[in-house]
Amino acid sequence: MNRARGFTLIEVLVALAIVTIGMAAVLEALTSSARATLYLRRKSFAEWVALNQLERLRLSGSFPHTGTSTGHRKYAKREWHWEQKVSDTRVPGVVRIVVRTRPREAKDKAWYASVTGYMGRAIGQPNPLEPVWISGPIAGVPVNGQPQGPNNSPLSKPLALP
Repeated sequence: MNRARGFTLIEVLVALAIVTIGMAAVLEALTSSARATLYLRRKSFAEWVALNQLERLRLSGSFPHTGTSTGHRKYAKREWHWEQKVSDTRVPGVVRIVVRTRPREAKDKAWYASVTGYMGRAIGQPNPLEPVWISGPIAGVPVNGQPQGPNNSPLSKPLALP
């Protein structure tokens, strides 16, 4: 008499335990990946907030005073806390600016991003005149090694530029 043989209860339980351990490992990997993605997203936004704060300071038109200041900024549907430190450098008239940011609701007080920039006072007065843009060869400027005249013809002797 030939009987069909199936799995025993112990074999089924061992197989289920192996599948359960495998699924737990897959779920842990997915959870870890999702957590890392969220952290990197926050870190990217924090860096953008810091860069924006640095540019706000540069575009404000006023030279910053040395010291530390803090504030909050809404960006990407979230509140961000920033800290800005302005310090002198060895170059007179140039300051170093460090802006650090983190989400305002962050439980740990670690900074997510830090951006460093420099800002200086202009040495000379800016030129108020608009530049004159011309096209074509400029009189007196060599083209292919040959000086050019006002009508773009080669000169026999170079023009004296003021």
